[in-house]
Amino acid sequence: MILTLLKSRFADALSGIADDPAQLLDMIKSSQDPKFGDYQANCAMPLGKKLGQPPRDIAAQIVERLDVADFCEPPEVAGPGFINLKLKEEWLTEQVNGILVDDRLGVTPVSEPKHVVVDYSSPNVAKPMHVGHLRSSVIGDAICRILRFAGHKVTSDNHIGDWGTQFGMIIYGYKHFVDQAGYEEDPVGELARLYRLVNQLSDYHAAVNSLPDLEQKLSAAQQALTTAEAGGEPKDKSEKKQRKALRKSVSGLEQQVGSTRKIMEAVRSSPVVSSAADEH
Repeated sequence: MILTLLKSRFADALSGIADDPAQLLDMIKSSQDPKFGDYQANCAMPLGKKLGQPPRDIAAQIVERLDVADFCEPPEVAGPGFINLKLKEEWLTEQVNGILVDDRLGVTPVSEPKHVVVDYSSPNVAKPMHVGHLRSSVIGDAICRILRFAGHKVTSDNHIGDWGTQFGMIIYGYKHFVDQAGYEEDPVGELARLYRLVNQLSDYHAAVNSLPDLEQKLSAAQQALTTAEAGGEPKDKSEKKQRKALRKSVSGLEQQVGSTRKIMEAVRSSPVVSSAADEH
């Protein structure tokens, strides 16, 4: 509000000095140091250079034409041509008192409302919710309220996501692995356990199927690297770059093979889960 008001007054003051005042208005900003006032305008520097006049003289001309007496103390020209502005305390008091009795707290609705879609929350519906899920909900709801208060049309959307696959896993787990006593005592907890179990079995079978191909690729990459290194140091940048790419490929494949074997080992180390994997 204050910055908009200042820019409006400066636009009037600059209209008889600058050809395009609008380009200079962005140089009116909040002061970084309170000793220079509340706001500072630096537009006299580029304008002085353009007009071939000392910036301080240009600043003095702007101040002479500037009408801000209703809410600012007399503007001051400082340094090479800065214009320092300090707000009147009685004006600030009047504005704050007015906001206190204003239902909109001094916020004017936007002149051109937009239709805004805010997608938030979206928890995994196949798992138990916890207090952490409230973070996205609270932030999303706050954004919606702010936008509506500003005058925009807001559509809030809680996107469920790919819940078909997740519930398919739960249904499969319920049919084959449910602990009826556990389900009766804690239904949500038991369904979450079933989801994790079936997901683990799915990852296990995917790992079993992919491991031979990964090991073959790793063996080929290691052989290619061994052959390349047998030729001694790289002869040029191209060969050095190729050698580096081979090492990176070997390292990446080693990590994939290691993580794949770890998935399989986690299942095989548990007699219960291993038996389930063999049967399903």
